Amino acid sequence: MIKRAVIDKILSDIRGDKPLIRAIIGPRQVGKTTAARQIVEALEWPHIYESADSPLPHKAEWITMHWHRARKLAAVKPALLILDEIQKIANWSEEVKRLWDEDRNAKLPLTVLVLGSSALLLAYGLTESLAGRFFSYHFTHWTWSEMKSAFGWSLDKWLYFGGYPGAADFCDDEDKWKHYVNDSLIETVLARDVLQLQRINKPALLRQLFGLSTTCHARIISYNKMLGQLQDAGNTTTLAEYLRLLASSYLVVGLELFSKGVARKRASSPKIILLNNALISAPSVETFKQVLQFPDKWGWLIENAVGAHFYNSLSKTSWHISYWRKGDKEVDFVVQGGDKIFGIEVKSGRLRKTSGLEAFKQQYPQAKTLLVGTTGIPLEEFFSAPAIEWLS
Repeated sequence: MIKRAVIDKILSDIRGDKPLIRAIIGPRQVGKTTAARQIVEALEWPHIYESADSPLPHKAEWITMHWHRARKLAAVKPALLILDEIQKIANWSEEVKRLWDEDRNAKLPLTVLVLGSSALLLAYGLTESLAGRFFSYHFTHWTWSEMKSAFGWSLDKWLYFGGYPGAADFCDDEDKWKHYVNDSLIETVLARDVLQLQRINKPALLRQLFGLSTTCHARIISYNKMLGQLQDAGNTTTLAEYLRLLASSYLVVGLELFSKGVARKRASSPKIILLNNALISAPSVETFKQVLQFPDKWGWLIENAVGAHFYNSLSKTSWHISYWRKGDKEVDFVVQGGDKIFGIEVKSGRLRKTSGLEAFKQQYPQAKTLLVGTTGIPLEEFFSAPAIEWLS
């Protein structure tokens, strides 16, 4: 079983001197629970693992009950309490804060590990109630390097089937794989991580927006155009908010138009990026072999994967990813960190407009440019390294 690199960091921090709540945040089915199991095996401490992921939400007393169980273990020797999908419990952070502060006053050697798959709700609880008491670790969708190491996948296979390790065993039966991703991953995230935890006035619209995103990956699409393709779409503000919710559940992100010195341009047309290519392939009726026969369709998959690779690697850093367009000139991705700017063009073999890198350089002379794919960094080389290494 592969051990993700961040696990050694978590173990080192737990064994350190400063006691903090450890929060593992990331998409469903990327190994958070497996990581918790590996941490338990490495520490060899008595532990309690419980998950709040149920159709009916638990109350805060659920946390207290299992916390008291863990306290009995910690009264004898250092112990570990793992609470999975904790964001599903209303006011969870207030209860954790109360119990944690009691343990610190009593000097109880209880380490607490919380796991969650909704970045929005988990991050809100951590920052609002638990400031100064936690350290977070972000698990991303699996990269090609990880899928290759664990399952021997080729790059083409990863570009189509994406980075869900739990679905890897079904790839030889593509119908079964599609059913698994659609039912066990996509539907579970929409039904439990978004609709169950957020007040959504138009749940059908949110599902339609996700469906539209799977067919418009790596494209720039205006909110007004979305309104024309979705039923009962309301207004652009609603669509922007629903897109933000999909991003908080690690499904879809809408990249903004780059403008130096402007942190956000909410009125700009978003560039749609699915954060795992499995989210594109599973809802589609086309098979792996069929998509490979169409360079244009394959090119969109490649471009989406490049955007997702940058976003997944950089989203919790000081780097910001966007795109640039002026007239008929376009740059696929722009990555900015401080005074450093990179214009990135993906050479994927698909038919496209004239490159906008030259025009981009004229407007931003200090920017550096990066070509990924044909005539640039080979795709195998690019996806073999963390995206941030290409920005050094």
